Amino acid sequence: MNTVTLYSTGTCPYCVAAESLLKKRGITDIKKIRVDQSSEEFSTMIERTGRKTVPQIFIGDQHIGGFDDLVKYDAQGKLQ
Repeated sequence: MNTVTLYSTGTCPYCVAAESLLKKRGITDIKKIRVDQSSEEFSTMIERTGRKTVPQIFIGDQHIGGFDDLVKYDAQGKLQ
């Protein structure tokens, strides 16, 4: 599987839940980007996704979306 990019903040419970779900599925190659520590990274996230909320999750170059989107993606068996 491709590298997973997880845009997050330090206080986001959905970010923690997303990382936990990914790890539960055996995905450990997770690049976490804290947008609360870098306005440049926050701007990049908005440019890539059109969204201002976290988490924003990519698998490779494919934008999965937020936590709810990740749960749906997993329910379709795509994280297995």
